[in-house]
Amino acid sequence: MTIYNALIKTMCGKDISNGYVTFSNGKITAVTAGSPDPASITENDIDAKGANLCPGFIDAHSHLGVFENGLGFEGTDANEITDPATPHLRAIDMINPRDVSFREAAKAGVTCVISGVGSANPMGGELLAMKTVGEPTGSCRIDKLVIKTPAALKFALGENPKTCYNERDEMPTTRMATAAVIREQLFKATRYMDALEKHHAANADPEAEPVDPPEYDIKCEALLPLLRGEINAHIHCHRTDDIFTAIRLAKEFSFGYVIVHATEGGLIAEDLREENAACIVGPIICERAKPELVNLQIDTAAKLHAAGVSVAICTDHPVTPIQYLPLTAGLAVKGGMPEDAALAAITINAAKICGIADRVGSIEVGKDADLVLLDGKFYDFMKEPVLVVVNGVVMQK
Repeated sequence: MTIYNALIKTMCGKDISNGYVTFSNGKITAVTAGSPDPASITENDIDAKGANLCPGFIDAHSHLGVFENGLGFEGTDANEITDPATPHLRAIDMINPRDVSFREAAKAGVTCVISGVGSANPMGGELLAMKTVGEPTGSCRIDKLVIKTPAALKFALGENPKTCYNERDEMPTTRMATAAVIREQLFKATRYMDALEKHHAANADPEAEPVDPPEYDIKCEALLPLLRGEINAHIHCHRTDDIFTAIRLAKEFSFGYVIVHATEGGLIAEDLREENAACIVGPIICERAKPELVNLQIDTAAKLHAAGVSVAICTDHPVTPIQYLPLTAGLAVKGGMPEDAALAAITINAAKICGIADRVGSIEVGKDADLVLLDGKFYDFMKEPVLVVVNGVVMQK
């Protein structure tokens, strides 16, 4: 299939003022300036009529399918508040793709999301990256939606763990205890990893004395991809002190990290640039529902971008319904962020920050055919996308 006569926002270089994109078997096969041979155009191809063709939008932090739409306890699987350290919990076991919000996301052009556990526990569990529509026929089986699992591990600092465990009269009830819970489990996992490596090294050397492996520990096993640099920790933190604690922990145990929410990130933008930190900003469309949100402003993403910090924008669905991700990026524009930077924050930057840029985030040959055709600005909430393509399949309105 081909979409032609489009203004292509490739997000991997210069825009193509008039061009066409061809895709087959779910992948982009050509991105070309100019017009295709008229003789090659079929009735299945789409004339964009000068509209903007963008990569599918990516929500870098959500709980899609976790806090299910319109349900209470029965549909809420976000937090296992019985143990403050649960890195072994897997998002793939908690998400219900039949939630109506998947359909609403796809209709709005949100074709990919990071979803998973909430922020009650200092160590919450695994996050996954997934499509909002199954391939190739709209399957609602979560295994067919997954792009990457685990995509990251979720940690949380600040008010949420304090509040949740204070109500249980258990540790952690302070910020220092929250950091201590994370530090203790990381230390255990580091020792576990060292013991595994000694075991494997001894087995590989026929002249060495055998070394028994450590006793299996599912929590430590879940932390190995983080400690080996294969995935990052996505660390929930709003206040500046919590952000710096996150950085301190990451340095202490040499793991990659992303600051999630970064509500006060604009106040320390230069520090974050010096640390080469990446931030996922949001939700923006929400109330200041707790004390640590007192400095919530729509210009945070703009300040971080201006300082040279890599920024993505999120809804934190269902805090902001996921279909309003483009509008959320539009508010960042109102707050001073350049339009192209705001679009990058829900496409290529989100993909890079979340470690899935090999599949999504830009219009390039070989990437997934996730596309959004727009008659106007990407954040114009008065207009729905002209069409949305997920995995090369045109969504039906």
